[in-house]
Amino acid sequence: MAADLSQIVKAYDVRGVVPDQWDESTAELFGAAFVELTGASAVVVGHDMRPSSPGLSGAFARGAAARGADVTEIGLCSTDQLYYASGALNLPGAMFTASHNPAQYNGIKMCRMGAAPVGQDSGLAEIRELVERWSASGAPEPAARPGTVTRRDTLADYAAHLRSLVDLTAIRPLKVVVDAGNGMGGHTVPSVFAGLPLDLVPMYFELDGTFPNHEANPLDPANLVDLQNRVRQEGADLGLAFDGDADRCFVVDENGDPVPPSAITALVASRELARNGGKGTVIHNLITSWSVPEVVEEHGGTPVRTRVGHSFIKAEMARTGAIFGGEHSAHYYFRDFWNADTGMLAALHVLAALGGQDGPLSGLVDRYDRYAGSGEINSTVDDQAGRLAAIRAAYEGRDGVTLDELDGLTVTTADWWFNVRPSNTEPLLRLNAEARDEATMTRVRDEVLAIIRG
Repeated sequence: MAADLSQIVKAYDVRGVVPDQWDESTAELFGAAFVELTGASAVVVGHDMRPSSPGLSGAFARGAAARGADVTEIGLCSTDQLYYASGALNLPGAMFTASHNPAQYNGIKMCRMGAAPVGQDSGLAEIRELVERWSASGAPEPAARPGTVTRRDTLADYAAHLRSLVDLTAIRPLKVVVDAGNGMGGHTVPSVFAGLPLDLVPMYFELDGTFPNHEANPLDPANLVDLQNRVRQEGADLGLAFDGDADRCFVVDENGDPVPPSAITALVASRELARNGGKGTVIHNLITSWSVPEVVEEHGGTPVRTRVGHSFIKAEMARTGAIFGGEHSAHYYFRDFWNADTGMLAALHVLAALGGQDGPLSGLVDRYDRYAGSGEINSTVDDQAGRLAAIRAAYEGRDGVTLDELDGLTVTTADWWFNVRPSNTEPLLRLNAEARDEATMTRVRDEVLAIIRG
């Protein structure tokens, strides 16, 4: 099939419906193009539990080997396990997953050696051009010496590496409910948590890429309900929810209440700064809570504000030598994990922080969750630019108001702020608002929504 790559090549990855939008023949061309771009003599490839993943990743491996690269297949893995393999083996890598998307989707997340990201501005556009050319004119000639394809299991080494980065030796016993959403957390959690003083209550650990229980997208509150109920029923200390490829982790406290990712960012930042002698740079995107830069500065660190998106976070991590970075979407990035994101390592930090003191998680989180936030609210609009201009006109020139356009439009005062930014892929505007109290946040949120929705 000749795939319409404009439909499946996104800003940071490849993603589309299988086989309607792409199939194994397309995946094979992506494998060849990936080797052509990176010039790699060897690559590492992994995949999630979706029904189409083994075939697609195998086809990618064939394409890469035909161009002369030796392929290490690590089989079933989480995305951060693939990043581990890329970092530890110092190889470019490709992960076959569509993360939290429904079962009929699949995709490829690609990275250079050391888990450095491949996005539109860092090689993905060139890969797309090669695949389009070869789709039209035929696959390139095989290399004089085709590469080999070998299997390697990295799960135990990945788990050991994560545990080496967090001191869990003295934590008290904890009861933790984990909802893997039938995704890759069901594969990685048992190995990572092995030997820890945890009473683990597993939910939906069976690997099933048709997602029979709920979508593996914990960002949607509907997909947290089962976990919240189970935490309350079990009298557990906390709950953890992973998305489909298990690179994001969401936390609920002992009451079943969701812990904002900004509070987790602040908590982990304080711990990473302590590990580094109270010094270091911490990256946060511009819609994380005010509490994040406050906590970073209180613990001796330097906060750096960035645009939303992992390519921007990782670029700033590399530029500044940052020790940690966090996003509102529950992506957490660590210098000691090749600047890549791993929700599992963030989860270990939460377990260490909770298990290192006697109080409940809700009390611990109170130190880091200081303001009233709206969460992200999406609105479908016909004219993104026009709505943004209307918002700017409504607030520009008001006393005590500052505006900036680092990413969309951010409006800030002493008591509240909001950001409105357009989606790159859909006719949406995304609103995030925060204030010093709930009433003010509600007023600001509703005022801006009235302009957005006109």
